[in-house]
Amino acid sequence: METKDLEKLKKLGVKTPLELALIKPKLYEDNNLYPFITYKDQAFEAEVLDVITSNKITKVKLYLKNVNYIVYGVFFTFKAWHKAIFKPSKTIYIRGKIENNQIKQPKVIYKIGEISPIYKVSIKETTLKNLIKKYVTKENLKILPSNIANTLYKMHFPKTLEDINEKDISYALKWTEIFNYLYRLKDKKITLPAIKAINSDFTEFIKSLPFRLTNDQLKVINEIKNDLSKPIQARRVIIGDVGSGKTIVMLATAFMSKKAIIMCPTSILANQIYEEANKFLKKFNFKITLVTQKSKFTQDDLKDSNLLIGTHAILYQDLPIYNTIIVDEQHRFGTNQRAKLEKLVSKEKKVPHYFQFSATPIPRTQALIMSSFVNVSLIKELPFKKDITTKVISKEDFKDLIKHIQKEILNNNQVIIVYPLVEESKNFEYQSIEEGKSFWLKYFDKVYITHGKDKNKEEILIEFREKGNILITTTVIEVGISLPRLTTIVIVGAERLGLATLHQLRGRVGRYGQKGYCFLYTNNKNNKRLEEFSKTLDGFKIAELDLKFRKSGDILDGTIQSGKSFEYFDETKDIHLLEDVKKYLY
Repeated sequence: METKDLEKLKKLGVKTPLELALIKPKLYEDNNLYPFITYKDQAFEAEVLDVITSNKITKVKLYLKNVNYIVYGVFFTFKAWHKAIFKPSKTIYIRGKIENNQIKQPKVIYKIGEISPIYKVSIKETTLKNLIKKYVTKENLKILPSNIANTLYKMHFPKTLEDINEKDISYALKWTEIFNYLYRLKDKKITLPAIKAINSDFTEFIKSLPFRLTNDQLKVINEIKNDLSKPIQARRVIIGDVGSGKTIVMLATAFMSKKAIIMCPTSILANQIYEEANKFLKKFNFKITLVTQKSKFTQDDLKDSNLLIGTHAILYQDLPIYNTIIVDEQHRFGTNQRAKLEKLVSKEKKVPHYFQFSATPIPRTQALIMSSFVNVSLIKELPFKKDITTKVISKEDFKDLIKHIQKEILNNNQVIIVYPLVEESKNFEYQSIEEGKSFWLKYFDKVYITHGKDKNKEEILIEFREKGNILITTTVIEVGISLPRLTTIVIVGAERLGLATLHQLRGRVGRYGQKGYCFLYTNNKNNKRLEEFSKTLDGFKIAELDLKFRKSGDILDGTIQSGKSFEYFDETKDIHLLEDVKKYLY
């Protein structure tokens, strides 16, 4: 595209001919002459018979030759140029709609026999039409399948009304929009040389486990094994539902890598994975080191370890070369943090294999889009079926809720109450922790309180796990400590949270096969979104629901962010179309 045109196109948010082709005309003017009246806006060949002006209104008597009909053109403002055109005995072309033998403000047209698209955009229409004529060419659309390219071309340059088929145009616009998005993502797919191609078998590790892995876990471990065996850097995102057994997949990856780092967002998670690693890897003479702000380790530990497990504290160490980096809950780290870790353990131009794990299931549509620039694995299968009852409750259900909580505590189980805010806020319809805590402290024993800003939250969570009955908190508990005795979670103001967050919170209960309960407290029980959520425990189905109710997020650098929306492509309905585009592209 020529430099002089780029500034005009920038105002439209357009960078390529394909993006220009995606600007759909708002309507069309059909300037063909028909021998009948349609009683819609249409073109006429008109002979001016007379011009009559009275009371600031000018009426022009017109004989419409093509339909053999006489009407009056009514003008509320009859300008000098009108006088020059609408002269008696003169034949001109006009368009307008006939109502009660009148055409209000008939529009003068100069070309007959063509269908003209009308655009409503932020630049002059004539400028846009010139740009479309210049760049939306059959040559520039060759990147698309011929049927899609032809439909788009005809949309801008129709010869007949048959060229403007709304169904075909809608399909072509959706197809081209998602094609354009995926085509741009191809540039994000990075290929770099790996520090090491690792040919490793995981059979010995799997046989040593005291439980059987699910088919999904085995499938993903095989995919990772295949990744590691290549001389180019593996870049894979592994997305697993809550409780799908991602940790054992991480440890299998570390086992195959021989020298790996696992970075976690919190020291609680780092400690938990460290405990699991000692349980399952130490028998293979794996040296494992925990790297947090509070753990003790030496430079020799960093140098000699087969596996480092830690928080962002790892970023501030003098690290030797490691074959593989594994990032847990990858969305909790910034792009710069992840890049820094990769750089720390790279060797000249060679880089470690890179695996990102996430416990936030995503819709199949987003997984397919993401796979355009990074490999994606999904762990959907759970090691055991979860038994969690989810109920939408309100003020009138509070007494029954208290009875349930008392019963669970008597059975040596634990309860979490999640409040939306820490402190009181005006114009907010739900209690905060500060407002609600007095009730729980008055009527229950062993009540613990923490939240995101609490500097001691990790110590409080650990103490609660060992001694507590009730934990009062905010969504800080969404991803964190394993609580074997937790069977009930109450989420206050549940309708304010995304379904993915609700699913993560619910995923804290019943982690060890026991009966679980999730209560969604709301002032509006007739909430369709919460009702739908309460019917399924499948995180991937919930992600589809979240997409349906909230619309999707943009996908950049392997993360899912709120905000992206397509103009034509519907992520909730057009999955089949996305699959077609991917087959065409790859």
